[in-house]
Amino acid sequence: MKKLAILILLALEFAVCGCGSSNTSNTTTSTSTTGNWEVQLTGGTAEASKLNFVTGFSVTNTGPLDITGFSFINAGACFANGANGSTQTGSATLNTSSTNAVTGTLNFTVTSVTPAGNSLALTGNLTGTSNGTTTTTGTLSNGVVSGTWQLTGGAGDPSCAGTGTFVMCQGASTCTVI
Repeated sequence: MKKLAILILLALEFAVCGCGSSNTSNTTTSTSTTGNWEVQLTGGTAEASKLNFVTGFSVTNTGPLDITGFSFINAGACFANGANGSTQTGSATLNTSSTNAVTGTLNFTVTSVTPAGNSLALTGNLTGTSNGTTTTTGTLSNGVVSGTWQLTGGAGDPSCAGTGTFVMCQGASTCTVI
């Protein structure tokens, strides 16, 4: 009986010690980005090599891109330029370190309306810096995304198919991969 009482008291002590307040604080820095990005594609042949564009979007930390603008610099025959020529979707993950270095991923897809069904998919790694703190949301600066792209032709047009690499630069006409 004495052993049972000791076990009950020990269990009760663990239960009481497990209660109480936690003294942990939020050590995660939030980062957001908004504004224009220029995308330069490399590779591909024929019409697939002509698809550089500018886009505007916003996102905070992780989630879908809120795309606010899009225009091909040189659309070629695979996409009609203009407001109704294509639809765009995307998502990003912005991870901010304790030194405010930002890393993450970005996916961006452009699907043609006219001609129907062509799809340009970009998948890349994002780098940059943030000015945020654990109590304020920072703004991404010097953002660069580099990765690969794939164009598939919906109508079976062989000139609207290809692969290559890309660099996407935040608010700058040219940039280099960091």
